[in-house]
Amino acid sequence: MINEIGMFVLGLFLLLLGGDSVIRGAAGLGQRLGLSPFAAGLLLVAFATSVPELVVNAYAFQHGQTDLALGNAIGSNMVNIGLTLGLAALVAPLLIRMRLLAAQIVFVLVASGMVLLFGLDGSIARWEGGVLVAGFVGFLVFVFIRGRNESPEIQAELAAHAVTSTNLVQNLVRFAFAAALLFFGSRLVVNAAPVIGLAIGMGPMLTGLTLVAVGTALPEIVVAMIAASKGQGDVVAGQVLGACLFNLLFIVGGMALLRPLPLPASFISLELPAAMAFALLLYPLLGGDLKISRREGGWLLLAFAIWLGYELFTALA
Repeated sequence: MINEIGMFVLGLFLLLLGGDSVIRGAAGLGQRLGLSPFAAGLLLVAFATSVPELVVNAYAFQHGQTDLALGNAIGSNMVNIGLTLGLAALVAPLLIRMRLLAAQIVFVLVASGMVLLFGLDGSIARWEGGVLVAGFVGFLVFVFIRGRNESPEIQAELAAHAVTSTNLVQNLVRFAFAAALLFFGSRLVVNAAPVIGLAIGMGPMLTGLTLVAVGTALPEIVVAMIAASKGQGDVVAGQVLGACLFNLLFIVGGMALLRPLPLPASFISLELPAAMAFALLLYPLLGGDLKISRREGGWLLLAFAIWLGYELFTALA
């Protein structure tokens, strides 16, 4: 057990380093290939910080641990909204000025509803997975088209977020370094997490929903807290919303596209409605005064703690 905990922690550390390396590499290479700093910033905000979740889920899915992968994909949304936004708002109130984010909230609500609707019959079919993946592609197109209308201040903020070296060799080395770290990190996490979960009475689904979801969200949490301390509320909210859409549309959709994705009955009755509820929390917070105060951040953390406590209580009781 101690050995598995050490492997899990080491795996998370490798994922954190690999996630940071791939973000810098993506920003630098994108600008090298002709993207403006603002467009590169949009790309990073849209989904780049979710790469660790993607790699962990791909490894778990490939090795037959579908429940772990599914739990991580959906659990990460609760972590992103409740824990990441909550902690970032406690560091500093998040002022939201980016008009694109209001539309992204609607995207998250629609995506949550689509996954819930597709899963009502107990599985997500391949064609339904294709619809979800196509939805993510449509979201990216929308982001790049609509993003051009943002104010110069917002464009400058996102451009600053993407500032890094554009040297081709350096960025290729970053990608190679990230690939190695992400591969070995995901391997350690996926192999160790079920053993730890089983030792404390959790099945693969709950392990993915809680232990792995929190662990793989660490890059987003770290980046969000740093961005909040710099007054970059748009970056924080954009990363959270982008990560939620990436998990729902690309990761869940991608798994279903490869092969039909069975959903446990409890997942349909509890986890997917919970994901929808967390998405609904965003509307009054970002749709009103366009600010998440420290107090509201505390409410988000409380909601996350209640959800996590209920999951653990019902599973371990």
